[in-house]
Amino acid sequence: MELVQLPAQAGFPMNQRLLTILVFALFIASACTYGVWRMLGNQLQASRQGTGTRVVAAASDIKLGAILSATDLTAVEISGTPPKGAILEKNKSSLIGRGVVSDLYQGEPILENRLAAPGSGGGLAATIPIGMRACAVKVDDVVGVAGFVIPGMRVDVLISGNPPGVSGVVQSTEARTILQNIEVLSAGTDIQKDAEGKPKQVQVINLLVNPEQAQTLSLASNQQVKIQLVLRNPLDTKVAQVSGTAMASLFGGQVPPPIARRPVAAKIVSVSAHRALSIQVINGSKQSQAVFETPEEKQ
Repeated sequence: MELVQLPAQAGFPMNQRLLTILVFALFIASACTYGVWRMLGNQLQASRQGTGTRVVAAASDIKLGAILSATDLTAVEISGTPPKGAILEKNKSSLIGRGVVSDLYQGEPILENRLAAPGSGGGLAATIPIGMRACAVKVDDVVGVAGFVIPGMRVDVLISGNPPGVSGVVQSTEARTILQNIEVLSAGTDIQKDAEGKPKQVQVINLLVNPEQAQTLSLASNQQVKIQLVLRNPLDTKVAQVSGTAMASLFGGQVPPPIARRPVAAKIVSVSAHRALSIQVINGSKQSQAVFETPEEKQ
């Protein structure tokens, strides 16, 4: 049997057609993949833009009492429903010039209840609600609970001293709670001068009170009593019925009895025949005798 050898060029046209088909299929697949990717990307971006809301936020840390300016404001996007009271980005210009009634931090959305009313300005006065008053109380570091009294805390106000009409008697010193569940509006220091004219720092606590409570604090500040602030849980709003505590009760209610003094007694001892009057005088543990002549004896 004789073998027949085919020429090498005989299979070339078939390999070229296969290669052409593969390249064309790869191109079609790439084009389809790119089209699907673009379509999914556009849909995803559209869905994000449809659910997100751009609101006004703080561009930097803003302290209480500051007046907002354009440089203090920026915008952030929030997905889903924005928080209650948030200001939309299109209303950002309406916030310029309003006061801040609570500290704001960088990137934090600005809510309506964190700002003072339009036209009220800034500072401490803008943080006072209608019908309330800010009453300043001077305290030291110990009375100020070692610096832990900060804005927003709740305190009770205690006074200690002698009741009216009593002075210099330690056993008569009393402590009473005059106000309860009072909000601290601000805490800081005030520069005053001592007796020698030198400046000194005095801690000042501003309490948020109603007009009647302001009168009580003013009266307590003008008396010779010490004011003490007692920190309490902000969630504890119950007003307790507290009676005053006297210094004597710290020692079991036993007040030392007053020192008894024996009265001076006069006793007629005898009357002489010459009508002389003899009197024995008793003064405590001492005794003495005095003799007096009657008018008849003198004659």
